[in-house]
Amino acid sequence: MSTYISALLLFLPAGIANAVPVLVKKVPGLSKLKAPIDGGISFRGKRLLGANKTWRGLISGTLVSGFIAWILYPMISIDTGSTLNGIALGCAIGFGALLGDAVESFFKRQKEIPSGSSWLLFDQLDYVMGALLFSLPFVRLAGIDYLLVILTYFVLHFIVSYVGYLLGLKDKPI
Repeated sequence: MSTYISALLLFLPAGIANAVPVLVKKVPGLSKLKAPIDGGISFRGKRLLGANKTWRGLISGTLVSGFIAWILYPMISIDTGSTLNGIALGCAIGFGALLGDAVESFFKRQKEIPSGSSWLLFDQLDYVMGALLFSLPFVRLAGIDYLLVILTYFVLHFIVSYVGYLLGLKDKPI
């Protein structure tokens, strides 16, 4: 398997983690975790992250990312050392993806960009950059592979967002 394909598959759990919060909104048993991560706290008169960044999304996205890694990583040629390391890597990049998205939300709130509105480039790259950062303690790739992962997931974000819109999971296509 090419290193590019392996790199894309390595970060697939992060892409899935980024989509999980939208999907778990409809899971009834998780409603107790719908509290916002920022606890309603404001900074400079604006919410830190907003009501859409919830513990439900962070926890479920991180755990689903670890689960996907557990299934996927044994099939690709990235050596994580052990199954437990692979799950930890999956959870780390899922958490990193969601943390990257939360950091971007902080800046959107400060710039008064409404929740759910697109902030071109930042909305498409926040989760990828967070996942890349949180992968570093576990695995290192060639620079070209990082660049290709960023470009590929940048484009995939538009496609997945549009499909989510068509399926009625998102209010806006991008």
